[in-house]
Amino acid sequence: MKVTYIFHSSFLVETEKHYLLFDYFKGDIPKMNPEKQLVVFVSHRHEDHFSPEIFKLSEDYPKTEYVISDDIWEKRVPQELFSKIQFIGPGEELEAAGLKVKAYKSTDEGVAFLIREDETCIYHAGDLNNWTWIGEDEGWNKQMAIHYHEELDKMAGTKIDLAFVPLDPRLAQMFYLGVDDFMKKVGAKKVFPMHFWEDYTVMNQLKELPCAQEYKDRITVIREQGECFEI
Repeated sequence: MKVTYIFHSSFLVETEKHYLLFDYFKGDIPKMNPEKQLVVFVSHRHEDHFSPEIFKLSEDYPKTEYVISDDIWEKRVPQELFSKIQFIGPGEELEAAGLKVKAYKSTDEGVAFLIREDETCIYHAGDLNNWTWIGEDEGWNKQMAIHYHEELDKMAGTKIDLAFVPLDPRLAQMFYLGVDDFMKKVGAKKVFPMHFWEDYTVMNQLKELPCAQEYKDRITVIREQGECFEI
């Protein structure tokens, strides 16, 4: 696979059969082969994960389909593209362009995606994360962790090849919890941190933590927009 970091939580993944574009709202999308199937995923409606600009992709790439969280209202979707769009909610499953897609309930808005292409499994968390905030009510933070762990437990035992997981510096010293929980409860062969608000230092900070020593070699360090990785 080839993975291109676009911006924030947006990545383009190229597999043997597909292009998968996740949570695009800004940045440069690499040129793609218009003869190859493109599937665009949107995890939820927040403006740092969704832009109506994605619907213009079907003009240049006719083999485009969309899998969109059902918290994005149909009125925001061009009617002429309805035949190319499938909406999905937490706990639901569907097939799109030969991909098997399962959605998990986010701890914020919308869904996380677990996607299978033949024997390959890809996870994009959207905003499913352990959002434990410094200064937040202790009971709220406790419930946040419980709900996050409940979703991860549903994935336990799944062999994931590639995962995109939030690593948000705004959480201060709690920034690592979501990735750490994910790696210890589920795990993946390769993890791309995301949602780091252009603070590229958090990846190396994570890799230096004692709790990350067992999985630090599976954490990808991203250095700039447009960076490409061969997996």
